[in-house]
Amino acid sequence: MRTLIALVALVASLPLASLAEEVPLAPVSVTEWKAVYGRIEARSRIPARARLGGTLVSLEVTEGDIVTAGQVLAQVVDAKINFQLAAIDAQVQALMAQLDNAKVELTRGEDLLARGVTTAQRLDTLRTQVDVLTGQIAAVGADRKVVEQQGLEGDVLAPIAGRVLAVPVAAGAVVLPGEAVATIGGGGIFLRIAVPERHAAFLKEGSAIEIETTAGPSQGTLARIYPLIENGRVIADVEVPDLPDSFIDARVLVRLPVDTRIALMVPEAAVMTRSGLDYVKVAGSDGPVLRTVVLGQRQTLDGAAMIEVLSGLVSGDRVVNADE
Repeated sequence: MRTLIALVALVASLPLASLAEEVPLAPVSVTEWKAVYGRIEARSRIPARARLGGTLVSLEVTEGDIVTAGQVLAQVVDAKINFQLAAIDAQVQALMAQLDNAKVELTRGEDLLARGVTTAQRLDTLRTQVDVLTGQIAAVGADRKVVEQQGLEGDVLAPIAGRVLAVPVAAGAVVLPGEAVATIGGGGIFLRIAVPERHAAFLKEGSAIEIETTAGPSQGTLARIYPLIENGRVIADVEVPDLPDSFIDARVLVRLPVDTRIALMVPEAAVMTRSGLDYVKVAGSDGPVLRTVVLGQRQTLDGAAMIEVLSGLVSGDRVVNADE
């Protein structure tokens, strides 16, 4: 017991500097980051268009609603379709009456031919007339199906599953064929960024991207770099897990790796501040000494919090990584 107490007393009497960990200072390669703003966008943004011109009698969705593919979003009615159907039905009835009369004439002609009263040429004419009327009725029936299909196309359907982003019309409005009734965003969401073209050579697909979202810091992957430069900027897509989709086109702060450089980095725990000046404790021949330093950017290297030293230290110094 006396031996243990003596050992503890000896350790307590040692200077704090002798227990501190010394970290040799050497240049390391660090990543240069560029801060830009990205936009949260839907992978597919497709308008739901009216296939029929007419009056928008009902509108079932509004901005922010979740829809499925093929869901009825609105209904367009063209009053002229009912009149067209009525006209076609009247035409069919007239043709049917003519066909009935032609069939009666054909039957009578066959009886007369059997008795030798009429000629075979006259009978062929009657048969042709029946065939012509039958064909006309079929053609008019096909026209009626076309008009009926136009009436069914009054339903405006969702082209894809997703969220309704915009509804530029209101119920009761008159719409034209092909006019957008709603815009649907679906197919997942991603982050699109625009980077100055001077940094294009440093962008690599698969690079890790640091992102600041409303939920906190996150990381993504540079998924695609588009070859077309627009207005001096390179467009790229970033895949981010659990990216919030509450607001499409929301801006998010993104930090991109655009270059690498050599720098002197020290552990953040080795830096102390006194009277507004930053100091780092360095091992010397006569014991630790304090060096005044000018600090730069903070970065995380291999999971450790590091800070760049711009001046005050040189390569080979042994930094004492210990609290004051």
